[in-house]
Amino acid sequence: MRKERVGSHSWRRLTHTIGGYRCIARFRVAMHTIRDRDKLIARVRRIRGQVEAVEKSIANEDECSKVLTTVAACRGALTALTAEILEDHIRFHVMDPEAKANSKRALAGEELIDVVRAFLK
Repeated sequence: MRKERVGSHSWRRLTHTIGGYRCIARFRVAMHTIRDRDKLIARVRRIRGQVEAVEKSIANEDECSKVLTTVAACRGALTALTAEILEDHIRFHVMDPEAKANSKRALAGEELIDVVRAFLK
């Protein structure tokens, strides 16, 4: 598989052989994270600040409970970021964004998103 860049979009070319014939499929890869890029970067920067607070607490020899509380906050923030990116991935790569909201695939996708959210809590 070969990846090409065209403007701000990413394209993939898939080459395979079917029945002795070489087939080339070219399709656009949806870059769904671009839509929420600023929001996601802000979250990552907050997480970076929390990780730096853990480092500072350890360096200052703060009490274990304070360090553990900060680590738990970091873990929660990373889990929430993971859940958001997974949800977007499911919506844009597993479900058909243009399909009807009550189609079987859409309902299964929403169910999968609920399972992921519950699992990552």
